[in-house]
Amino acid sequence: MLERIEAAWRLLPGYLSQHVVLSACALALGIAIGIPLSILALRRPWLRWPVLAFASLVQTIPSLALLALFYPLLLALSALSERLFGARFSALGFWPSLLALTLYSMLPILRNVVTAITNLDPDILEAADGVGMTPRQRLWRVELPLAAPMIMAGVRTAAVWVIGAATLSTPVGQTSLGNYIFAGLQIEDWTLVLFGCVAAALLALATDQMLGVIEHGVALRKRSHVIAPLAALLLGVTLAAAAQLGSGSHTARYLVGAKNFSEQYILARLISDQLTKRGADVARKPGLGSAVAFRALSQGELDVYVDYSGTIWANVMKRRDNPPRDQLLSELKDWLLRERKVHLFGKLGFENAYALAMRRDRAERLGIRSIADLAKHKNQLKFGGDFEFFARPEWEALQHEYALAPSDRKQYQSTFMYKAVADGEVDVISAFSSDGRIATYDLVVLSDPKQAIPPYDAVLLIPEARAHDSLLLSALEPLVDSIDIELMRQANLQVDRSDNKQSPGAAAAWLAHAAHLD
Repeated sequence: MLERIEAAWRLLPGYLSQHVVLSACALALGIAIGIPLSILALRRPWLRWPVLAFASLVQTIPSLALLALFYPLLLALSALSERLFGARFSALGFWPSLLALTLYSMLPILRNVVTAITNLDPDILEAADGVGMTPRQRLWRVELPLAAPMIMAGVRTAAVWVIGAATLSTPVGQTSLGNYIFAGLQIEDWTLVLFGCVAAALLALATDQMLGVIEHGVALRKRSHVIAPLAALLLGVTLAAAAQLGSGSHTARYLVGAKNFSEQYILARLISDQLTKRGADVARKPGLGSAVAFRALSQGELDVYVDYSGTIWANVMKRRDNPPRDQLLSELKDWLLRERKVHLFGKLGFENAYALAMRRDRAERLGIRSIADLAKHKNQLKFGGDFEFFARPEWEALQHEYALAPSDRKQYQSTFMYKAVADGEVDVISAFSSDGRIATYDLVVLSDPKQAIPPYDAVLLIPEARAHDSLLLSALEPLVDSIDIELMRQANLQVDRSDNKQSPGAAAAWLAHAAHLD
């Protein structure tokens, strides 16, 4: 426990500084856009409803979805910039997070400005007009000063929302306090989860209290109550920006990507260690969404990561057929190079396929050994899947081949999905064939006699720009066909088990030794 807390503390400066800078920029941009837009809506009544309706609509979109939607948009703009000006910008991380969080910050600001000014005492406004004030003078000398406390209340709400929502920026490549939470959930390290939640909560609380002092000072019209906390906030943001610039004064030569589950954290660390041994300057970008990781690599924003043949075949190529493994890999390799300028460097030697799994005692009691057997009991059983399984082509294929159409389906984060089947909350789950938790919970993987699910070989992908990078290729070459399914399961189990849990870095070191890579 103490070792994990110490490890979390070491990461705090980097995570916190980036979280602070992102939140501050989003809030400042939200204020800069929201207040003038509110005033415009007040002066143009026909504009008021559309503006407030749009801000409300944004709040109905889950923040994680909004963050993900901005990434492909910025990729398209980056490609357009390259065509027009010969230079592109990075669409991974900061910019999609900034734009999404800015939109999230605007509703409380817009509503409070409009509500505060529309509810001012009409006699005061009439008096302002009576002394000959112009609309501009009335706005700056009467309306905004009187509305300022309520406007500050909206800013306080927006600040807390932004700081909380910023923890969800990890899947689009932005480092934040959410890195603790996403990593902790995936590897079942509740120390990390708690650390991230407490850090985000304390940051939000401290910011809210500072803004509360400013709000009180505005209400009392005491400059000292405004200047001191405002200076403290600006100092905090400046220190965070300085820390970020200091740690990022140079850009790592290689950026290794990883999706958001244990196996990916281990493999990203393994690849990073192989590069580091050869003297390379390496950084990792963990916790990425599947689509974000592939897009980032194809655009040259990542230098290498591990994907799975079935994922690309079904999700990227949109193929629904299921050819033999060698044919699938050959077509996949040709298509990636031709259509996306991505090189499939080689297989790692194992596959991590979707598979349906049950608790062993439950399967034996019902006589279920295959998915065909499962189909006979489909209306009696409860199915559980990860967040994306029931929307994936594999589930469509299983429904088509085995006529699976269960009425009771639940979706879980993968950690809780395994616990759900172990506790009997569901009978069948969409497990992963290389997952060590299959052994931990004594699950049986059901055979797929009709081969509805395509092969999921773990493959190394690199962008075209790195296709002739001798250092990178020399680091990746020893990994090809060096890791079998049992080794990967044991490495995953070291991270996923509840007792004597190891970090992804320790599991990667063990895997390197077991696979004779060290």
